[in-house]
Amino acid sequence: MFEQIKALREKTGAGMIDVKKALEEAGGDMEKATDILRKKGAAKAAKRAGREASEGIIIASVNDEGNEGYMVEVNSETDFVSRNEQFQDFAKKIFAIVKNEKPNNREELLKLTFADTTVQAKLEELTGSIGEKLDIKNVAVLKSDHGVVASYIHASGRIGVLIAMSGVEKDSEIAHDLAMQVAASNPKCLTPAEVAPEEIEREKDVYREQLKNEGKPEAMIEKIIAGKLGKFYEEVCLVKQIYIKDDKKTVEQVLQAAGENVSIEKFVRFSL
Repeated sequence: MFEQIKALREKTGAGMIDVKKALEEAGGDMEKATDILRKKGAAKAAKRAGREASEGIIIASVNDEGNEGYMVEVNSETDFVSRNEQFQDFAKKIFAIVKNEKPNNREELLKLTFADTTVQAKLEELTGSIGEKLDIKNVAVLKSDHGVVASYIHASGRIGVLIAMSGVEKDSEIAHDLAMQVAASNPKCLTPAEVAPEEIEREKDVYREQLKNEGKPEAMIEKIIAGKLGKFYEEVCLVKQIYIKDDKKTVEQVLQAAGENVSIEKFVRFSL
């Protein structure tokens, strides 16, 4: 019985008392006991479904060729659980699945195989055995056809970035630095052209109302709004931001100085 308990604990991650009860209920049948534990885990997970899993870890890296990157955010309710060895091991295994299977989104990832079950079922099982709601909130696979992908992890896995760039080599310093830029400055988009028109109009309306309340002449308001929009783009658009390594340059100017073919294709940023 002791060997069965040990083996089932290693397989499911459930507590000793739960494992013993499941084995007794299953008459010593390991497969039935596993199913019992999974059902209990799913029931416990359902009870915790409304809780917020806002702690956890973000893992990111690139392939050996340097042209494809992978990132996943695995969540727990508390920082204490996120540092737990069982949780950390689970997060690493989820990342390996992302790297191997390249799911397009969270829903695809949850349906993939994890050992002899699915990622979704394993999440529910661990939620039951650990006693906290676990989740996988974000997943990304980023590929560059004409350049490289760089990854960056900040604050021990609380912020993660992937950035794809054209016109640069593998292990490029500029790609790494711009991944750091994204982590630090949290841009919403790459260029002003990517800002949604309704967001721009909303900003204009706010500025217009502010300027009217300040008593600015009607003829000046639109000119002032144009200047304020420039400042807005500096905050939300990566290429318009002040470069973190040289505050006399913008990211756009740094890219131009690096070469006419150097450009940012796309970036992804996750944050706990």
